[in-house]
Amino acid sequence: QVQLVESGGDSVQSGGSLRLSCKTTAYTYSAYCVAWARQAPGKEREGVAQLGHDGSVTYAESVKDRFTILSDKANMTMYLEMNDLKSEDTAMYFCAAAFAKPCPTVHTVNSEYHYWGQGTQVTVSA
Repeated sequence: QVQLVESGGDSVQSGGSLRLSCKTTAYTYSAYCVAWARQAPGKEREGVAQLGHDGSVTYAESVKDRFTILSDKANMTMYLEMNDLKSEDTAMYFCAAAFAKPCPTVHTVNSEYHYWGQGTQVTVSA
């Protein structure tokens, strides 16, 4: 069974930083792909970062150079480090897993990933 549980969401000021965590069993599979996606009210869910089993990393253009996706396989946890947060980053953030070679692209996370966590809310005040 693939399990994912996000945590770390909070309310922060614009320009601040936050780290989200996701405990997941995805790492027990050899061909894993893990990702973070977000959804703001009234908007479609979009992929923001992806980490492949081969170490490849991709980011959505809107978060590149501000967000970093990291994995700690020993503790079965992945993270999303967010810096220089903007009001536009306000959304429900989800972690997700897929199993494929190669991994889907960050642009197709919403449609190609099949395992999702419950989400954690991030609110950025201007």
